[in-house]
Amino acid sequence: MGGKRTEKLHAADHPPVTASAADSAAISVIRLPADCRLGAQTALKAQLEAVLQAGEIVIDSTELERVDTAALQLLVLFRRELEQHGGTLVWRGTHEILDEAAGVLGLEQLLNLPAATSA
Repeated sequence: MGGKRTEKLHAADHPPVTASAADSAAISVIRLPADCRLGAQTALKAQLEAVLQAGEIVIDSTELERVDTAALQLLVLFRRELEQHGGTLVWRGTHEILDEAAGVLGLEQLLNLPAATSA
């Protein structure tokens, strides 16, 4: 099975990026992979755990093409733990696929997704 190889590739393709802000608080960016389903969970979980103490976390979903319930559950858990550590979560490039999946499961508020704008 190529599960471990796939996970390592996702981790290498989408590493967290940390930049210093003016007040020395770190801002970390996590890029969700295009295919954010069960197969990507180990790599995504490792990235999220690595930045849990970082303060402000930006999750970039601009490349997202597929997402499943397991990924959304992981993101909800991460947001809760991040808030317990005093951190904040900001979304960049919220994608309609993410909005739709979170909406079907009623997770928009738990994920703190920005309100959708009507076209």
